[in-house]
Amino acid sequence: MRTTLTLALALAVVVTGASAQDADIGRGLYHTHCATCHGLEGRGDGPMSGVLLIKPVNLTELTAANGGTFPLERVVKRIDGRDPLVSHGSPMPVYGDYFEGIFDVPIKTPAGQPVLTSRPVVNLVAYLLEIQKQE
Repeated sequence: MRTTLTLALALAVVVTGASAQDADIGRGLYHTHCATCHGLEGRGDGPMSGVLLIKPVNLTELTAANGGTFPLERVVKRIDGRDPLVSHGSPMPVYGDYFEGIFDVPIKTPAGQPVLTSRPVVNLVAYLLEIQKQE
């Protein structure tokens, strides 16, 4: 009984949202894999941003640019390679294989629909949610 309850609670946390710990792990992933182009604070001003065909987006304004709703499904699919960007030439060219692969962790969109992705992507999205500008 206790094991079943623990498993149910763990699944509920994964499905309903990311924890602070996920955001901490995501921060590390972001600084390792994303800051070169998107900048240390996610504003699109990383040291490589000037050589890309399309300037990196300001990641702190994803919610504002999407009418006040974080575009979770689009962000997940950009990161894990299911929605590649022309400016990258391929799905996240340098680190794509780290975020691609097994899609075995559900994360809920604001509409309540689950999207399957990998644990590193869940952690990275938790961090991106944390850095969204508050209006």
